[in-house]
Amino acid sequence: MTEKPTLSIVIPALNASKTLPSCLAALRLVGRAGLPHEILIADGGSSDSTVALAEQAGAHIVTAERGRGRQLRAGGQAARGDWLLFLHADTILAGDWPDAIAGFIAGPANRQRAAYARLAFDDTRPAYRLIAAAAMLRSRLLGLPYGDQALLIQRDYYRSLGEYAALPLMEDVALVRRIGRRNLILLPGVTAITSAGRYRRNGAARRVVRNWVCLGAYFLGVPPERIARFYP
Repeated sequence: MTEKPTLSIVIPALNASKTLPSCLAALRLVGRAGLPHEILIADGGSSDSTVALAEQAGAHIVTAERGRGRQLRAGGQAARGDWLLFLHADTILAGDWPDAIAGFIAGPANRQRAAYARLAFDDTRPAYRLIAAAAMLRSRLLGLPYGDQALLIQRDYYRSLGEYAALPLMEDVALVRRIGRRNLILLPGVTAITSAGRYRRNGAARRVVRNWVCLGAYFLGVPPERIARFYP
């Protein structure tokens, strides 16, 4: 019988063959902290080599209905670990993240808290550094880290909050609002380097404005299904 994992790393994926290998490669460092772990890929019906790449890396495949909220929820429900780390397939963890995670897990008070990483983009031009800095300000002042900053949370606490909602959009905002700003902790020395692809395709300024409009609409009570129509 395999050892029960302490940490379950849950990654929602959909046709992520271009970014998933780098994401998984970075996760090999988790053994440095001596944490028994498992990696679950919550696949939303990929038609490329995502599933094959995940299996080659030793990850477990969780078949889920398409949609990041649904996939996160399915992955969390299948996880066996006492702690859950939710991570996007186009994000690479950098820095001494294994020890930072082990240190957070070791703190008894943190079983009723959650942790997130500092955001950076894989594009170092000034516009993207500014967007990342604004995201960190939003995270600290408003308690609204997004899903691309990763989320570490104890499994029972996560489930007591109602888990990720099966939403087409804003599933990350819905969860961190339930956690609350005071219970959200920045992992020291850990950076989540995420793809700037959407910003490059749509224009950085246009994407930022669209993100804030969508967030404002959500806070005003507009259903996420309607908001998703304006968020390609």
